[in-house]
Amino acid sequence: MAVLRIHTFPDPLLTRTSERIAEIDGRVAGYVADMVETMYAANGVGLAAPQVGLLERAIVVDTDSENRGLAPLCLLNPEVVEAEGDITWEEGCLSVVDYTAEVQRSARVLVSGWSVDQEEVRIEATGLKAVCLQHEIDHLDGKLFLDHLSPLKRGLYRKRLKKIKRSGELPDDGVPRI
Repeated sequence: MAVLRIHTFPDPLLTRTSERIAEIDGRVAGYVADMVETMYAANGVGLAAPQVGLLERAIVVDTDSENRGLAPLCLLNPEVVEAEGDITWEEGCLSVVDYTAEVQRSARVLVSGWSVDQEEVRIEATGLKAVCLQHEIDHLDGKLFLDHLSPLKRGLYRKRLKKIKRSGELPDDGVPRI
């Protein structure tokens, strides 16, 4: 397994739509294992394949803070098949440096997909897990949580990012990122 490089905003790769995975094989299982390792190394609770440069529909999630690392959720070709209610959550992202913002999402989701063992998976989720699944699936469709914000907030973040890059310092605030 390997820790992969995480692409960050404004990398255009993050705006591209990922392709469905036609064949679940050892190659897919290998990069999904690398994604899990990368997510933990970056102190994240979720990671999508485009964030590590792969335009394929794969996500990994681990929102269980008490049993971290014991049972990461790895989903291939995930899609939200049911959604209801609203929840507002303070989101961050491994691909969005030093920024969090409140985003409105569905409070409950039912997500279907496939495991790396070629088994169909259906997950009903609420709270952080629901938010994280929606956030990661957005990545597969070329969307960042920034796309859920007003143009004003996105513009302010762009200015902030330029300032951070000029300073040469990327702060590590220790906050887990989705």
